Amino acid sequence: MNNSASTCPLCGQLNQCAQAGVAAPVKSCWCFAERISPEVLKKIPAGIDRSCICPRCAKGFDTTEANHAVQPATTGSQQ
Repeated sequence: MNNSASTCPLCGQLNQCAQAGVAAPVKSCWCFAERISPEVLKKIPAGIDRSCICPRCAKGFDTTEANHAVQPATTGSQQ
């Protein structure tokens, strides 16, 4: 998987990070107002501290498909 600062370490898609590739701290990014669950953070591969996750992964969507053509992850039993 690509470990670029602009790609999500979970799915490989663009992470839309305002800080990616910018030396000075930014004042605004989509993630500043986003709550990311500990469960989602645990999915990030060990040693990947080079890039942010994307908005879709941050919301806890199923990231098994790199193209994001997936439905939100569900909990509980499925029928």
